[in-house]
Order: sequence, then C-alpha cells, then structure tokens
Amino acid sequence: MLDLSEAALAAASARLGDKAAQVQWVAADVTKWYPTQLFDIWHDRAAFHFLTDPADRAAYAARLDESIKPGGTVVIGTFALDGPEKCSGLSINRYDAAGLGEVLGSGFELVHTRPHEHATPWAAIQHFQFSVFLKA
Repeated sequence: MLDLSEAALAAASARLGDKAAQVQWVAADVTKWYPTQLFDIWHDRAAFHFLTDPADRAAYAARLDESIKPGGTVVIGTFALDGPEKCSGLSINRYDAAGLGEVLGSGFELVHTRPHEHATPWAAIQHFQFSVFLKA
C-alpha cells in the first residue's frame, strides 16, 4: 500500500492487525515513486482528484503505466463532475470516466464506471465516480 502519509499507513496497518504483515507498506509521493515490481491491481480511492497540476497528473499516469501488468486492473475513484470543487480546503479536479481515461491514455481501456454518493460524517452528500480500466 502506497500513501504519502506515514500516519495513514500506520492507521491502516493497525486496522489489519496480524494481516498487516502480508502488505508491503510504502510511504511515498506517487508522482515521484518508482515501482520495483509489477502489480495486478491499482486502487485509488480519492487521491487522484487532488492532483491539480498537469505535470503531477502526467507523472501519476506514468507511474501507473510502469507498475501495472498487461491485463491488470485499475480502479480509480474521484469526485464526479457534479461533486464538490474543494475537499478539506484544497482545490481538486472533478472527472467523469471519459475525462479520467483521457488522462490515463490509450493504454488503458474503460470497462466499467459507476456513480457513488458518499455521505460525510456531517451528513453532506458528495458525488463520486468510480472507473475500472484494464491495461492493454
């Protein structure tokens, strides 16, 4: 599991208990990280939409392409086009499946997309979209 925050990784590891030993924990910025192996699956739940700089989005897409096996699955959740314009006070980008696919490039084929309404702890509804791609 890769995350920028060591604290987030520690919390996730604690939730897994004994199973945490089966996970490789990596504290790194995904735009600067370089994979040392290939993976079958990539799951991003609401990190990509924080990349507002085109260079960061391009670096993310490059890391994704370098780390996923051909035929591998990519699941990315982002704020939907009708989702909030900011999160935790930070600017974000909103996506639909087609826009996300444009950023990832022609090496990834969209196979499924679905909307999701997320209820925050404050009972606000935030619109997300989840897209599943296969690497060609």
